[in-house]
Amino acid sequence: MIPIANYHVIYDGNCNLCSTLVQLLEKLDRGNLFDYIPMQDRETLWSFDITSEDCELGMILLDAKAPEKRWQGSDAAEEIGRLLPMGEIFVSAYRALPGLKQTGDRLYELVRDNRYELFGKRSSTYESAYRACSRSNQL
Repeated sequence: MIPIANYHVIYDGNCNLCSTLVQLLEKLDRGNLFDYIPMQDRETLWSFDITSEDCELGMILLDAKAPEKRWQGSDAAEEIGRLLPMGEIFVSAYRALPGLKQTGDRLYELVRDNRYELFGKRSSTYESAYRACSRSNQL
């Protein structure tokens, strides 16, 4: 059986910003905690009961051992940050500052809805070296 990461990160593989952030996360984590699924891989997403409509609300983080446990949008970004070494300190401080969480949520939505205009669209989908398999391949 192929070992799986603890979390699946579902990202827009056509978005320059999203792909760059996934590449940064790959360098930091090296597949220890996270593996990746581009939103364009509908077959793999379907195996996790995730639709294209779900993906329109932003990146998704799935607990690999309990895929019904998931975070989306800015909550997913915060949870990824929290899981990284020393991340808990920064995320806790961010959440503790009055109004910052609401501002961060709104900023995330603004970027999400305008990502191609702000950062450009890739000519091909970015595929991570730490690619997640479909759920049926992991069982």
